[in-house]
Amino acid sequence: MYQLGLVSISFRKETPETLIEATKAAGLSCIEWGSDVHAPWEDEEKLQNIVRLQEASGIRCSSYGTYFRIGKNDVSEFPGYIRAAKMLGTHILRLWCGTKGSKDYTPEELESLYADCRQLAAMAEEAGMKLCMECHNGTLTDWKESALALMQAVDSPAFRMYWQPNQLRSVEENLAYAKLLAPWTEHLHVFNWDCPNGGPLKKYPLALAVETWKAYLAEIPGDRALLLEFMPDDRLKTLAAEVTALKMITE
Repeated sequence: MYQLGLVSISFRKETPETLIEATKAAGLSCIEWGSDVHAPWEDEEKLQNIVRLQEASGIRCSSYGTYFRIGKNDVSEFPGYIRAAKMLGTHILRLWCGTKGSKDYTPEELESLYADCRQLAAMAEEAGMKLCMECHNGTLTDWKESALALMQAVDSPAFRMYWQPNQLRSVEENLAYAKLLAPWTEHLHVFNWDCPNGGPLKKYPLALAVETWKAYLAEIPGDRALLLEFMPDDRLKTLAAEVTALKMITE
């Protein structure tokens, strides 16, 4: 029912070779390659190397994790990202929507951002691709209401969502977001973080949040990729324990 994988930016210092070996050894089937370090859209050599490694290992690319910000990056760059995603063997690209939180947009700014989104969605649909918005603070998708309004305003089968819990929100608020955006959600980033009392970010083992994550998945059923993003201690050797917890979530 679920595809289990890893987000490559969890280990930016590791090589694609090391990441694929670790992914396979841990019993995962796919990787979301990040465009910032491991798979820059303009670096043909790095992309081809990943393609060779995937073919040799049987690990596939679940998605292309871009750092393209709609409303900031030039739309003329985007065909390069689409080409890179196709090379890696995926039809899903992750994007960031906007440069600030939803409450900071004026109606006029929103309409301009929506127009950019529609343009990119049309490009993606023509290429047979899907664009999935990162569910993140400091962007238009920081609240479920603004994310829903975005999906409805663009209204394209090529324009979708990722989902992840917000470390600044309660479990109840995150459950409500998951339920509301489920019809538009393609993949999920999986981790166990919070900011106690609004303080600094803290990362915990996923095993401590198995029941919470089961509740999240109950709101977003279906054939999706669950992608581990970052380790609680940022160490590669912790991946095995996190995968064990990930599998418990899906039982």
